[in-house]
Amino acid sequence: MIVYQATKSEFLHQVHHTDIEEFLQDAFARKLGRHVGASEVRSWQSSLQSMARVLNDDEIPGDAGVAIEYNIPQTGKRVDFILTGRSADRSPNVIIVELKQWESAQLTEKDGVVITYLGRGLQEVSHPSYQAWSYAALLEGFNEAVHEGGLVLQPCAYLHNYKPDAVIRHDWYAPYIERAPVFLKGESERQKLRDFIKRHVKYGDDADLLYKIENGRIRPSKMLADSLVKMLKGQPEFVLIDDQKVVYETAMAMARRAVSGKKKVLIVEGGPGTGKSVLAINLLAALTKNGQNCRYVSKNAAPRSVYQSKLTGHFRATHISNLFSGSGAFVETEADAFDTLIVDEAHRLNEKSGLYENLGENQIKEILSAAKCAIFFIDEDQRVTLKDIGGTDAIKAWAKASGAEIEVMELASQFRCNGSDGYLAWLDNTLAVRETANPFLEEGAFDFRVFDSPSELHAVIAEKNKLNNKARVVAGYCWDWNSKKNPEAYDVVIPEHGYRKRWNLTRDGSLWIVAPGSIDEVGCIHTCQGLEVDYIGVIVGDDFIVRSGKVVCQPDKRSSADRSIRGWKTLMKSQAVEAQSRLDLIIKNTYRTLMTRGMKGCYIYCTDKETAGFFRSRIVSVQATPAPAESRIPSIEAKQGEHIVLPFKHVDRKHVKPFKNAVPLVDLKLAAGLFSDVQSFDINDAEWIELPDIYRPQPGMFVAQVIGESMSRRIPNGSWCLFRANPQGTRAGKVVVAQHRSISDPDLGGAYTVKVYSSEKERTSDGGWRHVRVELAPDSNDSVFKPIVFGPESADAVQVIAEMIAVLDV
Repeated sequence: MIVYQATKSEFLHQVHHTDIEEFLQDAFARKLGRHVGASEVRSWQSSLQSMARVLNDDEIPGDAGVAIEYNIPQTGKRVDFILTGRSADRSPNVIIVELKQWESAQLTEKDGVVITYLGRGLQEVSHPSYQAWSYAALLEGFNEAVHEGGLVLQPCAYLHNYKPDAVIRHDWYAPYIERAPVFLKGESERQKLRDFIKRHVKYGDDADLLYKIENGRIRPSKMLADSLVKMLKGQPEFVLIDDQKVVYETAMAMARRAVSGKKKVLIVEGGPGTGKSVLAINLLAALTKNGQNCRYVSKNAAPRSVYQSKLTGHFRATHISNLFSGSGAFVETEADAFDTLIVDEAHRLNEKSGLYENLGENQIKEILSAAKCAIFFIDEDQRVTLKDIGGTDAIKAWAKASGAEIEVMELASQFRCNGSDGYLAWLDNTLAVRETANPFLEEGAFDFRVFDSPSELHAVIAEKNKLNNKARVVAGYCWDWNSKKNPEAYDVVIPEHGYRKRWNLTRDGSLWIVAPGSIDEVGCIHTCQGLEVDYIGVIVGDDFIVRSGKVVCQPDKRSSADRSIRGWKTLMKSQAVEAQSRLDLIIKNTYRTLMTRGMKGCYIYCTDKETAGFFRSRIVSVQATPAPAESRIPSIEAKQGEHIVLPFKHVDRKHVKPFKNAVPLVDLKLAAGLFSDVQSFDINDAEWIELPDIYRPQPGMFVAQVIGESMSRRIPNGSWCLFRANPQGTRAGKVVVAQHRSISDPDLGGAYTVKVYSSEKERTSDGGWRHVRVELAPDSNDSVFKPIVFGPESADAVQVIAEMIAVLDV
């Protein structure tokens, strides 16, 4: 998403004649749903004035595209400034400018890392050239228009307050400066930046390349497990950015310096998706390549099993086994037997080891004893059993007792959950893990849905899984493991929905999350923690309910076989207050962990209806910002003859760029005919309107009014909604405009209806598929509305005309 875009001429006009930083503030709040601090506003004011002085050159085309604050897809990272256009040979170029307020920096021994003064004093950060290059690499990796569309990225850094010195362009940083030149303070430096721009942008593009970037298809994210073989063979698979780069270089430096008698301990704190496991494997590969005796260590067997399975066939079995260890493997290990131990998911470490938990004294102590350098990756909000002791304070205490040098660092860069820091903050607030400034989740921030049926949820996840085997259903441990003793029995049974599935450990064990047939089973915390999928479906059991807006955790609703809270009743008798607090945290952390396994989406079903309603109440539709009254256009006449004013700005047909700066306003009954061929859509067939800034027009989009009460829980009567015609992929669980000859919808007045779509399929004799059941369900508080169900003889004749994207005026 681009917060601000214009041509160079428009940008210069706004800088010189308006307070552009105030415009940016408003756009930032509208598009990203949050406000920026005063320091960032001051930074915009200074940096954009500096960029305006650079661009104030007639040889830089006035119709070159300018973008400010581009949010890189699937991350929380933003590119400061982008300039687009075409070179002398007409090739498309995109200049990425990393803007800095810095005035000085200090050299370090770490690759691509400098020390500079930030708000909290002197800090180690990535060199601006490294940062610009890494952001360009991320953009190329995630955006199809860049990756395959021939767009050439030209990154650079502009430190407009920094006078030339011997540090920032030191030969130590030459490999990155060659990829992304750095420009400094002064007219001569400003001219160098102008020359750099003019070398790559001779002709303008009227912001067309920005449109391609903004609307480019998002490429699938690489998953760690799939990249493991290449990483261990020394091929860079993941670009480390910002704090990840600094943590990696710090860990490498500490591992090199650690010797017997002078231990080094690095504790790295970070939430879900911040790159802890990616860093752990990168370090394992690099340190092994450097000749160190090191191992990847985890309490949970699932990540190790998955990683080992991916390496099988590429490395010798003995080599693979020597790379990975469980956390209880060091009870009898000699002191300093390993150069470096890399402990992933360190929050899961236990006190005792062994099958019967009767070996050793403390896993933290034993790991520290066994290695000259120990690196712990930790997220204390993922401690999910009463036995988990791997807290930062505990590790620091044992490290201090061993005489080790200790450093604590933090990861904040977000790559999971579609890069949505807002989703994670919302989830913490909703699960009552901690209060945050995100009580509500805006639709579109992350693909989060609440289902009324576990069967429907599982069907949608199974459909997602057909694409690449990267979708799974998991649940809280509220059902007994009956199939352990009786393979014919079912475990997760919800009879009112006809739902029955087996737990994951029956057949595939720790490889459940990658085993192709396991989509038919339900996973638990122990087979997915530390791993990720594209889409996760979560069944929330009765151990987590909401009453009158307050979260209530019920450990007695967990299965009696659940070892994660074993002994809780005894603990409650001796330390009731502390025990309840720990149990609450374990239950909340369990669902927090489960709900953050999905990189693209999380769908949930709650066994308790009030809890489901609570989650729904915390999701809000993005509302349209009303245009000024004089710019609104009238709608069609209402049934009673009253004239309705629409909250949209009309676009005159002579200025319309179809599906680029405007979308059509249409009658739902006419949508099928109008959109039979989007490419030949006649501009005169409809009125054209601007969308709210948060939405980017795309082919097939249109706005229409939905009349009636049958969808009132999602679409209030008379709402204006944004639709996409001819949707591709699964429709399950989505609100659609459907057509069938037997439909008689009094609101739409014909064979069309707006309902929630679900379906069942069966394989045909020729290897294809056919629908055996299609259901179009209302979502209303009025019980008079019933689902429309089509059986095998008519299901395939149901035509989905469009799917709803959002309600624009709730």
